[in-house]
Amino acid sequence: PPYSVSSTNKSKFIEKEMAIYKEDVRDERNIQPLSDDYVKFIRFAHWKIDKSGKGIIGMITNNSYLSGLIHRGMRKKLLKSFDEIYILNLHGNARIGEKCSDGSKDENVFDIMQGVSIVLFIKNKERETLGKVYYQDVYGLRKNKYDFLDSNDIKTIKWKELKPSEPYYFFVEKDFSLQVHYDKFFPVSEIFNKFSSGVKTHRDHFVVGFMKEEIKQRIRTFTSDLPDDLVKQGLNLKDTRDWKIYNARKNIKEIDWGKYIRPYSYRPFDVRYVCYSPNLIDKGCDRWDLMQNFFKENLGLVTIRSESKQIDFSHAFLSSFVVDIHYSGGQTYLFPFYLYPSIDKQDMFKYQQSSKRKPNLNPKLANNLAETHGKNLTPEKIFYYIYAVLYSNIYRTKYAEFLKIDFPRIPFTKNYNLFREMGKFGERLVNLHLLKSIELEHPLCKFQGQGDSRVEKIKYDEKEKRIYFNEEQYFEEVPQEIWQYQIGGYQVCRKWLKDRKSRCLSLEDIKHYCKMVTALQKTIEIQKEIDNIYKKVEKNIIEVK
Repeated sequence: PPYSVSSTNKSKFIEKEMAIYKEDVRDERNIQPLSDDYVKFIRFAHWKIDKSGKGIIGMITNNSYLSGLIHRGMRKKLLKSFDEIYILNLHGNARIGEKCSDGSKDENVFDIMQGVSIVLFIKNKERETLGKVYYQDVYGLRKNKYDFLDSNDIKTIKWKELKPSEPYYFFVEKDFSLQVHYDKFFPVSEIFNKFSSGVKTHRDHFVVGFMKEEIKQRIRTFTSDLPDDLVKQGLNLKDTRDWKIYNARKNIKEIDWGKYIRPYSYRPFDVRYVCYSPNLIDKGCDRWDLMQNFFKENLGLVTIRSESKQIDFSHAFLSSFVVDIHYSGGQTYLFPFYLYPSIDKQDMFKYQQSSKRKPNLNPKLANNLAETHGKNLTPEKIFYYIYAVLYSNIYRTKYAEFLKIDFPRIPFTKNYNLFREMGKFGERLVNLHLLKSIELEHPLCKFQGQGDSRVEKIKYDEKEKRIYFNEEQYFEEVPQEIWQYQIGGYQVCRKWLKDRKSRCLSLEDIKHYCKMVTALQKTIEIQKEIDNIYKKVEKNIIEVK
């Protein structure tokens, strides 16, 4: 079946049937992945087998439903209907750069980015208990996967029996032996009172730019006297259910739109500009209620709720500005540190926002920590401690399975000295990641070569420790571990340059990149220091009550 999250197959029949997969996750903020075409094909086949009372479904599909958090109700319903489920996970997800266990290349069996799996659902009779699930992984080069498929069948494959259990009913192997211990930590979603997913403009190419002037030129065209059809064509815009170009043009002409152009945290270390007007962003997708807290000085923790794919957790970063929904690669969430008095969308620049602010921390937790560590414990120190924990490699590895299915949980130590030491490293990381640290005054990375600084072909020379972005120009003194360093779903050094392909880097761009590389090198060093302390943190923690 085809894979399309924005499915156009919306008959009354299939929409009614899809409700069965959605009923257990109705409270989730985004259940759009359950409307993907391939999920509808599975549901249609599921319905057919249930009607007949017995039968077999065999499909090769997108494999995201095997472990996706939002697909848990779907898996539960499949387990209730089928006696046996056989899953051959062929992996090959190029979006997250899947690799074999030894670090070698893993390829897709098709010319697509999304990982895939073969599944057999077998039903012999009506069930009162959950069916059995048999599972096997196949990693490696495409040819090797083809050879495996050619030489094996359902009887020769060495299946592992899974034991799916509530609430997630995963169709992949999971190790939850540390569940009881991990549940004693504090969920980030309960440490902060308010949070939201990032902004989804639906038209980044129009409202987002590297420079303010780029956006101004587009808006001038948008507000010109040209007919709507020519503006649509020239700016590559189209009407949607929630946004009509005629209305948007009329409304934007009535405001001083230049004042709405604001810094925009687009990707890690990549602050651009956005015309943050509700007239240009689909209703509800601007996340106004939360993002308005970043019109003044603020700091926000950026992370994700889940990354169910096989990727190491690295989804923790910072922002001082309005944040994009894909900032971390997956669906990004922003947890402001400060909350300011609310202002109305339409009065954004009529009235000055009050400078009064309060920490966005759970009062009960803050009081608990103050009682444990003393009344002089500031909210900032709590934030720095949290940030340090999220950069512990021991923490990331030990709780990898849990970090794939929900927001991170934070272990708070009762030992004040440990709390203070972790906080100091957290503060250093904050200043490094905001590129405000005095440690960046003398960058370790150097820019070399003659030319117009145009980003063309990006290549890393492991031997010379150089990042070339055209034939003649490069950044040097960049160790491989920095070149490969991931923040969220992005290899940061590559991503930053790739997004500027065909552009000429300015002097400020070059200075920024050298600082970024240095910040990453310092981060790696600090992570080792954090791990030395983190080993002691969990020995004496404050437990969730």
